[in-house]
Amino acid sequence: MVGKVFLPTQRVLDFPITALRFEDQIQTILKWGMSRQSKTVCVANVHMLMEAHWNPEFANRLQNSDIVTPDGMPLVWMMRHMGVRCQDRVAGMDIFLEVCQHAQTHNISVFFVGSKKEILDKIHTKLKQEFPKLKIAGMEPLPFCPLREIEDKPLINEINSSGAGIVWVSLGCPKQEKWMIKHKGKIQAVMVGVGGVFPVYAGIQKRAPRLVRDLGLEWFYRWMQEPRRLWRRYTTTIPAFIWLATRQLLSNRNSISGVFIHTTGD
Repeated sequence: MVGKVFLPTQRVLDFPITALRFEDQIQTILKWGMSRQSKTVCVANVHMLMEAHWNPEFANRLQNSDIVTPDGMPLVWMMRHMGVRCQDRVAGMDIFLEVCQHAQTHNISVFFVGSKKEILDKIHTKLKQEFPKLKIAGMEPLPFCPLREIEDKPLINEINSSGAGIVWVSLGCPKQEKWMIKHKGKIQAVMVGVGGVFPVYAGIQKRAPRLVRDLGLEWFYRWMQEPRRLWRRYTTTIPAFIWLATRQLLSNRNSISGVFIHTTGD
């Protein structure tokens, strides 16, 4: 049994975000995938942190994830302000593309869980064009309702017998994170929760332009595509996050000032 590896983290709203550059996080995932270790990777944004802030059960799941990447730019900015100067964004789509690229040469097969069959079919076709040497171990759409244990066991067996080292999970937050933690130790692969990556890669939705992403406005771009579904989420989570993040940054600055005053006073 492989022991838990403790990666460097920076706490944002009291949740540990993995403080590694993009390439280092990718290499860690690939290393785990090659040895088929049962690990969980949460791709965190403002919505996920606020879900964890309001839900202690979900917070515990997030705390126990092996990697929590800073997907949203507000998380990246927070980490930089608190001392992780070189932190860059580790976004779901970028993780997906980079891992698929390297998986071809590292002999790592991938499995897809979630979404709809028609979306998975489009993904399969596109992957064969862009990553012709990638081994696709399987694709399994899941219903919106929770799986009963009797329905869940065949899926676990299918994934494990497929030899997959990476499992892409697209069930939406917080369902996919709950699903991954529930299956940790049961599924012998790295489970990566990628949320809306599936429909974007399939061409159903569009990804925000690079400038919009760099400015931290990808949420607004998504909102314009799905206003009815996302308006309540964003109007609830964004103001609350700004308040809590500002309070944390001010507290952090006051703590540093206090240490400086105490030191110079000696």
